[in-house]
Amino acid sequence: MKTLEEMIRELRQEVEDFIEFLLQKRAKRSLEPLRLDWKGALQDLRAHFTAVELQHKAQEWWGD
Repeated sequence: MKTLEEMIRELRQEVEDFIEFLLQKRAKRSLEPLRLDWKGALQDLRAHFTAVELQHKAQEWWGD
């Protein structure tokens, strides 16, 4: 049976590893450039809706 000290040491290592993982993940995310692959995706709707109408529709969808 492990002593309390051994269990704490193991858990501490796990916590340190997890924190390191989270910090690396955050750093990686902040280095990625902003993606604009969606740009122009609604271009075919331009003839049917104004930008204001689309904004109102988006607000409706977010409220659901």
